[in-house]
Amino acid sequence: MNIIPPENLLSAYAQGIFPMAESQDSDGVDWYSASKRGVIPIEKFHISKNVLRIIRQEKFEVKVDTRFREVVKACANRETTWINDLIVNSYDVLNQAGHAHSVEVYLDGELVGGLYGVSLQAAFFGESMFKIESEADKVALYYCHQILEKNGFKLWDTQFYTDHLAQFGCIEIDAEEYEERLHQAMEEEREYRFQ
Repeated sequence: MNIIPPENLLSAYAQGIFPMAESQDSDGVDWYSASKRGVIPIEKFHISKNVLRIIRQEKFEVKVDTRFREVVKACANRETTWINDLIVNSYDVLNQAGHAHSVEVYLDGELVGGLYGVSLQAAFFGESMFKIESEADKVALYYCHQILEKNGFKLWDTQFYTDHLAQFGCIEIDAEEYEERLHQAMEEEREYRFQ
């Protein structure tokens, strides 16, 4: 099985660099470091009242790291994607090493939404999310935030700013400010734990 070695991935993330494939059919990846970076300030995360109501109704069941590979593959299941087999396999190994995590949302036992990302020191790097059921991705984001907040994470990196992420409090910062925040996060150790 072809993979990017976990130590190479973690070293890249510690420097603000991340891999993306050109397409699902690509054999390799390219490495990126965005000049403008999307981040969600953990203390300023926002979720709509509608999603909070859905969470209170306990319509969905939420788990962490039980079906990581399936979440990554579900995130790749779209018309255009940067997630290829190399990324699926590499992040699966990273998950087994305790550095990549999935938040999974279930409805009646079926996986209907989720997200995955990489944790390193006090930083979490959100990679991708998906939904089959309406609002399931937002429920996953809510629980990811709960984990980051409760465990004292300092940086939530979304890589890119999007209008969709803006509704949760995502902002765009320049490379200099990002590098400063990343450096501070690398100075502290945190554990991605779901309680």
